[in-house]
Amino acid sequence: MTSTPLHAWADAAASAEITDLGGRRVVSFRVAGGKHHGAIGVNGSATIERAVRLAGELQIPLVGELDTSGAELRDGVASLHAWGRLARELVRVSGSVPTLLAVSGACVSGPALALGLFDHVVMTEDAFAYVTGPDSVEEFTGVRVTRPDLGGAAVHSQRTGVASLVVPDHLAARDALEALLWYLPDNHLADPPVLGVDDVRDRACERAAAVVPRRSTASYDVRVVVEDVLDAGSFLEVRPRYAPNLVTGYGTLDGRAIGVVANQPMTRAGTLDIEASRKAARFVATCDVYNMPILTFVDTPGFEPGRDLEWRGMIRHGAELVHAYSAATVPRLCVVLRKAYGGAYIVMDSRGIGNDLCVAWPSAEIAVMGAGGAVAILNKGREDAGLVADYRDAFENPYRAAERGYVDAVIEPEATRRVLADALDVLVQKRDTSPARRHANTPL
Repeated sequence: MTSTPLHAWADAAASAEITDLGGRRVVSFRVAGGKHHGAIGVNGSATIERAVRLAGELQIPLVGELDTSGAELRDGVASLHAWGRLARELVRVSGSVPTLLAVSGACVSGPALALGLFDHVVMTEDAFAYVTGPDSVEEFTGVRVTRPDLGGAAVHSQRTGVASLVVPDHLAARDALEALLWYLPDNHLADPPVLGVDDVRDRACERAAAVVPRRSTASYDVRVVVEDVLDAGSFLEVRPRYAPNLVTGYGTLDGRAIGVVANQPMTRAGTLDIEASRKAARFVATCDVYNMPILTFVDTPGFEPGRDLEWRGMIRHGAELVHAYSAATVPRLCVVLRKAYGGAYIVMDSRGIGNDLCVAWPSAEIAVMGAGGAVAILNKGREDAGLVADYRDAFENPYRAAERGYVDAVIEPEATRRVLADALDVLVQKRDTSPARRHANTPL
């Protein structure tokens, strides 16, 4: 590993350099140590700000490590303005170069908001991050809370989705950053990496075909399907504990780096809720800005019902997923494995919102709703096994959708890998031809 220290950019708590990470040139910064546990003052903010700006100018990834107690009190309000300039610079390079961050200790107060500005955040198990600390929480609410319970790595892994990965220590965090960088291009104008793989392009997906039950209400682990379709050993799941009813991650298909989104029937039957919609939307947008094809596996009975979900904004957050997919201009491949019902089917990158290829397995059930519910509505609540069977034969299959052009082909499960690889060979030439504009008004 070679590096170029930038001594003029260093103070007691912050340093920056141009270095190699996994054979890739990156701009790296670190905030830690000093008299006040990595407190970010005017000089420290300037160090990171210039590092961020250099990553944008050189069009190479930005990789950082934080262990900070927040703004430097000795610098007064100037440290807050310095943090504001740093945040502005992070926003300017967002979507231009990959931004990766490791939190190896504390990250509190205003600087904690920076975690939400990075593409991916890796946290060590003992790290914690929050905007308002335990003392302030107790003073305002009367509730005592510990640092780990308020903003520990487990909280950000499972509840907030801030942490893409959680690892044991800072050495493992560096490995995790390198693993993420493995799939990402240097910048938004570059193609994703094409990697050497030890797998057969037209290998039959026998494990994937065997794991999906014929009975539509039976559960299974969709990650088995994902791992069998992708190149062997290439799948890296991100945010695995956050909204586990939906799987997101990176992998390769015939050596080409891609992003994967998949419903997870093992958890909450694979329904979509607020957190799953937000998780997928963020991931799809990340893939889109870095030119990564998106592969979507669909097996969902619909949106999860519930008064609390509706009150918390299921409409608005579900629209985030619709917006992310509809706005994405990268190659988009969709495989309907089994259930694909109602609005959830549409938002999971259906033909209606613009995918480039949609294939379905013969076991796919593509319909407005399940046969039982549909028959009850059509027959004013009267249940009839014969009518349910007739509805299922007539509507609850992929062939009707294929007849209308909503599905390009019904394929044998074993052929999935070959069909997708062949399609990707053509679709990698896809280019965005939409007129330039500042940005759409996303339903954030």
